[in-house]
Amino acid sequence: MASIWRKTADLTQLNKLSDNTLVSHLEISYTELGEDYLIATMPVKAITKQPYGLLHGGASVVLAETLGSVAGNLAAPMGKVCVGQEINANHLRSVRSGVVTGKATAVYLGGRSQVWDIKIQDEPGRLICCSRITLAVIAAPSQG
Repeated sequence: MASIWRKTADLTQLNKLSDNTLVSHLEISYTELGEDYLIATMPVKAITKQPYGLLHGGASVVLAETLGSVAGNLAAPMGKVCVGQEINANHLRSVRSGVVTGKATAVYLGGRSQVWDIKIQDEPGRLICCSRITLAVIAAPSQG
């Protein structure tokens, strides 16, 4: 299978890009960049939990949007970037501890929009959240 990525990156670069952002604050870490997917992990601990001791649904959405947006930007043509338009998430199972893993795969890679599917699993591999993000493909802002 040919790679879908139009921009080059490695895991070190992706993780460095997250320094001093919400992504680093939640300890999201990119762990695998395949030919057509991106994987990241996030710990389930006090900072990612809601008051009842469960993984916060919003933290799952942050993981999903992070994966979809970064993957989308890697798959966008040179001179273009992707920005989020819509995201949804179905929270299927609760998690109290450990690490969750998200995997983003492309559903549609068009010239004006992209759609990504993000599945988040707990450590035993059970699906805890399925999410879909729609991204707009726009001209990259000029650097100045």
